[in-house]
Amino acid sequence: MTRRVREPMPGANDDPGAVEVATFAHASAMAEIHRAAFRAAEAWSRDVMLLQLELPGTFGLVHPAGGMLLARVAADEAEILTLAVAGEQRRRGLGFALLRAAMRRAAGMGAVSMFLEVAVTNHAARGLYVAHGFVEAGLRRRYYSDGTDALILRSTLDAAATDS
Repeated sequence: MTRRVREPMPGANDDPGAVEVATFAHASAMAEIHRAAFRAAEAWSRDVMLLQLELPGTFGLVHPAGGMLLARVAADEAEILTLAVAGEQRRRGLGFALLRAAMRRAAGMGAVSMFLEVAVTNHAARGLYVAHGFVEAGLRRRYYSDGTDALILRSTLDAAATDS
């Protein structure tokens, strides 16, 4: 059965121009968004955000309405490390804008494909990723702290889309 993915509602929150490149100054806000989006056992702290932002090839993006993303590029592959949208801001296009911006940035950094893991039970996120061309590439059994499996998803990046 194919799930129909709802396009983001028009408005300021899905505006890719609202997405900003994260700096060390954003680490606390990123951790707060992550805490609001994930169970306590899976939330990343300010220190983890800072450590990630320091790594070569890693970049962060923030949406001022309550979204954040961390990704890294190595050689010609990119990986979404985490994407979080605060609960009250979900279904308003923030995740769509963040993922689109990350894919463009990674392509601009030379990546030709992007990978990520998503819980098999996270149907909303899976719909977002399918809408961006991600397909199943594997499975990690009992990947998450609660024993949930993770799907490994992959998308081909379009170098021509880096102009915006």
